[in-house]
Amino acid sequence: MRKIPYLLITALITLLLSGCSLEPPSWAKTGGKKDLNHVKLGLSMSTLNNPFFVYLKDMVVQEADKQGFEVIVVDAQNDPAKQNNDVDDLLQKGVNALLINPTDSSAISAAVQNANAIGIPVITIDRSADKGEVASLIASDNVGGGKMAAQYIIDSLGEGAVVAELEGIPGTSAARERGEGFHSLADSKLNVVVKQAAAFDRTKGLNVMENLLQANPNIQAVFAQNDEMALGAVEAVASSGKNIVVIGFDGSADALRAIKEGKLSATIAQQFDLIGQKAVQTAADILRGKPVEKYVPVAIKLVTKDNQ
Repeated sequence: MRKIPYLLITALITLLLSGCSLEPPSWAKTGGKKDLNHVKLGLSMSTLNNPFFVYLKDMVVQEADKQGFEVIVVDAQNDPAKQNNDVDDLLQKGVNALLINPTDSSAISAAVQNANAIGIPVITIDRSADKGEVASLIASDNVGGGKMAAQYIIDSLGEGAVVAELEGIPGTSAARERGEGFHSLADSKLNVVVKQAAAFDRTKGLNVMENLLQANPNIQAVFAQNDEMALGAVEAVASSGKNIVVIGFDGSADALRAIKEGKLSATIAQQFDLIGQKAVQTAADILRGKPVEKYVPVAIKLVTKDNQ
């Protein structure tokens, strides 16, 4: 009989022990309902270096305060590996439910599955997770918003207009869905000559747009998949001296101000307050044992200078 090396046995024991380190709370083990007077929510944000997500975080905390819930907030800083570690830390701290705004919809799947393994419900906000059991996704209609952006450009410039697209972080569901909605109309009605990722970041949006304008001097319009990139694009357009339609996505305070000042053409506005409120309310329903919808859509709207 072959003997198993001592070091291998030790490694296997360590692995098994580490895999059992996340214990479900007593209410989850027994199938009981959580005492809603002592609820602890874990909120993992993709980044707090974006005004949209800062406001979304504030709305979650505000609604949690109304419900009498404690919220532990962590910032992944747009790092998928850090976010997975953050979520594991939240589980170790004994949160009763997880609210996750994924940095990467695929990478977050491991953390979601860790929560599933110990019976902690997961709600995703604004972006989905590719794998694992998510109790509910609270998000705007990103596909519809992308299509709305394409229609705005058509209405403003007519069919065949030369367009550039600034894409977000490729691994996020929001980037995929906004792009999908945009191209569902733009591919047949507009001339999208170039698209490039700028990571939902204002500075990157500025730098990418400067390069795109040099390579494609005939650009007439830009669809940026979020307001931060749109505001960066606006700076690049202003420096070029060109008259280019720029539309963003989010409805952030900075974007609305830029629209009012005539710098940004339009934005597809999300209702941050409702997203945050519905996320906490959904968590409360789950902990009460009530059924919840797998997808809770939140309405969006086109905002221009004329309808602010």
